[in-house]
Amino acid sequence: MAKHRLEQPSTGLKTARGAVIAGSITLGTVAMGAGPALAAPVTVPGIGTFEIPGITENQIPPQFKAKPKPNGPESSPDLFGRNGALGQRAASAALTRIGSPYVYGAAGPRAFDCSGLVYWSFKQAGKTIPRDSYGQLGGGRPVSESDLRPGDVVIFNGGSHAGLYIGNGMIVHSSTEGVPVQKASLKSMDFYAARRY
Repeated sequence: MAKHRLEQPSTGLKTARGAVIAGSITLGTVAMGAGPALAAPVTVPGIGTFEIPGITENQIPPQFKAKPKPNGPESSPDLFGRNGALGQRAASAALTRIGSPYVYGAAGPRAFDCSGLVYWSFKQAGKTIPRDSYGQLGGGRPVSESDLRPGDVVIFNGGSHAGLYIGNGMIVHSSTEGVPVQKASLKSMDFYAARRY
């Protein structure tokens, strides 16, 4: 009798282990299959369309669902020409990240370093630009400080820091550890150069 009692728990344990392993495999497959569906495009009228992680298409109210792009030219008004509209969308995207933490090497959507914020903002506007501040300095076309428009990439400190111009002498940037993404005066740092993408 004692022998059977020892075998029964052993068999039960073996069965339980098998079920846990099978469950892990099944759960792993489900998680992998569901991963890409956990981000959905949300359209903010007059601003642009953004991929929002952690939500599904069914959670978005109808007025914010992304509309399919028409085959023709953009139908929204373009105040500054094609580059200006792109820059405005990038600046608007950057403003949605105010308060996000600074993390060296991060490029969003929850944390950023300086060039990561600029890179992520342009990605949301539909354009891929260089990832680091020196690359951002080398791309686009030069713009003088007196000709800045919203969305222009502003470079400071000899090329080691980047932010986005948002108008009225202000930028939005992710400056350093312990300081969240914020607005700041263009004059609060040493202007080095600006680029328009």
